[in-house]
Amino acid sequence: MSTPLDLDHLRTFVAIVDAGSFTRAADDVFKTQSAVSMQMRRLEERLGVSLFERNGRNIRITSEGARLLTYARRMLALSQETLSAFDDEAMQGHVRIGLPDDYAERFLPEILARFSRSNPLVELQIACEPSSNLADHIDKGRLDVALVSDCYPGASLPEIVRREPLHFVTSASHDTHNEEILPLALGRPDCVWRREGCEALGRIGRRYKVLFTSWSAQIVTSAVLSGLAVSVLPECALRPGMRVLGEYEGFPTLLDTEIGVVKSRNADGPVITALVEHIRESLANLSPPDGKARPSRLPELRPMRPALGNGRLKVAG
Repeated sequence: MSTPLDLDHLRTFVAIVDAGSFTRAADDVFKTQSAVSMQMRRLEERLGVSLFERNGRNIRITSEGARLLTYARRMLALSQETLSAFDDEAMQGHVRIGLPDDYAERFLPEILARFSRSNPLVELQIACEPSSNLADHIDKGRLDVALVSDCYPGASLPEIVRREPLHFVTSASHDTHNEEILPLALGRPDCVWRREGCEALGRIGRRYKVLFTSWSAQIVTSAVLSGLAVSVLPECALRPGMRVLGEYEGFPTLLDTEIGVVKSRNADGPVITALVEHIRESLANLSPPDGKARPSRLPELRPMRPALGNGRLKVAG
């Protein structure tokens, strides 16, 4: 295999995977469907593997195709980065982007890496605030692009780029979740995740008290890891040292949360378009967090404890 791979073949391959079909990919790469099929035959012959399984009009990437996809994206990104480094007319300027700190540690490294490699002359101005604040900044034109969740009242996400399971989480080193009155560390009172968690506990008659209230993910995380409280977090916000509480421990399943991209009305142009595309690709290809925090799955569920009195004890956080 001494002959280099054709980047155009790899670009078409990635387009097929992203589009989900040869026909849509042909439109994306401005080729005929027969040209796209021919490129894939040549790529498969070059590598000696099958990249797609075909079932009528439906296609599915093979394990070898998934293996190639990682390399293909890296090669195309490096090619674009190289061209940009020598292009005096490469995209320049600055973009104002915001996202909650719940997501910054998990999502931001991949987004920054993808975008900065392809657009090294563009300055990113980054704000980390709650989703409701970011939505307000977008409405008032103080941000160009924001990654927000549906965790605030009245959330309207025009484009969903990822769905995340919500979990009750505790410290892996403490048994805080076994306390008779469950201590909680949650977001602000208008947080939908907070409401979802409290209502779920109320439905099973589990008494609780909110000990810590903050929009800062760092504060909530610290309360959980120190064994002071249980919280409700999306899967992407799980950290080493946390443990997901499932049905076996008597905790109910929560609804998923949706993550979307929103743009300011005045945000337009190739730089904004490129950033939004990098966000889509980054979140679509991001693997789940470390499995250590995943809930245990056992065949039998422990019975829920009966309701006591009015079902719950609330203490203002």
